[in-house]
Amino acid sequence: MLAEKLIEDEFDFPPPPQYIADWAINEARQWFGLDEFDILVQAESKTGKIVDIEYVQLSANIWGLHVAKGKRAVIYVNRSLPLVWKRFALFHELYHLLSHKKGRSFWSRTATPMNSFEHQADMFAWAVIWPEILEGTLE
Repeated sequence: MLAEKLIEDEFDFPPPPQYIADWAINEARQWFGLDEFDILVQAESKTGKIVDIEYVQLSANIWGLHVAKGKRAVIYVNRSLPLVWKRFALFHELYHLLSHKKGRSFWSRTATPMNSFEHQADMFAWAVIWPEILEGTLE
């Protein structure tokens, strides 16, 4: 109980969205219920990169990040997060890897604000994990 309270105090967990967009549900379907191995296999197939997932200690305001260079990519997830939020961070970063391939320098030159790309990644992550939450497979 004390550990859970400390985690709640450390992280600011967002409430689920009132609505998950159809595009996010459609893109998320192929990721529903996959274990980490199957996530990696599918991610590698879709990106053409060797993808790794690492759970590392990050500050509470960084849930995850990804680094891609050449034929390799690593998704870093904050190991202090509870399982449901680790999955959320993983799929959030995976969405960036899959859909926002040009990186921050490219997006800073577009007319679309960065928070729009963050919202898209969040929506995708919610769409993937929501069935797991409803089924009670995430604690």
